[in-house]
Amino acid sequence: MKILVLMGGTSAERDVSLASGEAIVKALKSVGHQVLALDTAQGNKLLSDDGKYIPGGVKAKPPDVKDLERADKQQALEAIHAFDFSQVDVIFLALHGGQGEDGTIQALLDLTGKPYTGSGVLASALSMDKAMSKKIFEREGIPTPEWFSLQRAQSDDLSSVAARIESGFGFPCVVKPNDQGSTVGFTVVEQKNELEKAVDCAALYSGHILVEKYIPGRELTVGVLGETPLPVVEIIPEHGIYDYHCKYTHGKSKYVCPAEIPDQKAKEIQALGLNAFQSLGCEGYARVDFRYGEDDKFYCLEVNTLPGMTSLSLVPMAAKGLGIEFPELVDRIANLALKKKSK
Repeated sequence: MKILVLMGGTSAERDVSLASGEAIVKALKSVGHQVLALDTAQGNKLLSDDGKYIPGGVKAKPPDVKDLERADKQQALEAIHAFDFSQVDVIFLALHGGQGEDGTIQALLDLTGKPYTGSGVLASALSMDKAMSKKIFEREGIPTPEWFSLQRAQSDDLSSVAARIESGFGFPCVVKPNDQGSTVGFTVVEQKNELEKAVDCAALYSGHILVEKYIPGRELTVGVLGETPLPVVEIIPEHGIYDYHCKYTHGKSKYVCPAEIPDQKAKEIQALGLNAFQSLGCEGYARVDFRYGEDDKFYCLEVNTLPGMTSLSLVPMAAKGLGIEFPELVDRIANLALKKKSK
């Protein structure tokens, strides 16, 4: 096939997206596909054919928000409207966060009539909006940590926010943007005097902030490919919290696949992961993140509809546990997009 890989963009996950795109381009080429690459933050100018899009790899911190704001969002529109999609068979989305994962790009691509990888408009939007996802999880009986959300304007009244935490689930708690991934803007707040800094950090990335009960325990994730849950992966970060630095720095996290949990518990979390995937209407592939609490219960945190595809990424790791090497994985994902379009 002739495949266009969309990557980069203007979200705080830009660097991760470029790294994913680089790996995807190389893998698709290795199995015989003809591949073009486009950074949606740079209009309709195709990237070079050397496959090196992020010199030095993903940095220890996400890109500066102000630098990202200077990138003209009209470039994404230009990239979609000006590109001649008649020359490609499938669009492979390597975008993460922001307009690339919230249904915006998906809506534009629907207008082109070309198949693209991953979920459609509604499932992408629901999955990116953590508060909406959690409402659906609760409706479907999928356990999720207690939570509430607030708008950036409400965050000025921190005394009432603190009172709501204390009367609800208490400290420690988690404060994060409602619509970001890669733990960008994420803080575990141990006590009340840390709340202001955490809220300010989350507000840098979103006008909608999620406050959530902290679940002591283990970090587990379930990838879904098609309608099949992949082996469970456990993440053991160096300093206890699986933050951006631990996610994208070699040696800062240990990964165990399959996770060392009883078979019955593995089946339970896989079923919950598939249920979360289906409840949001996801397609193609995704990754569902959980905390495995000290109470022996699983708590669903979120569904990532365009999970990372870097050398440290979890879906490729889980797929390898089933004997699916990375080139075969991306080839399968591209073919799932074609099947979705033919339905």
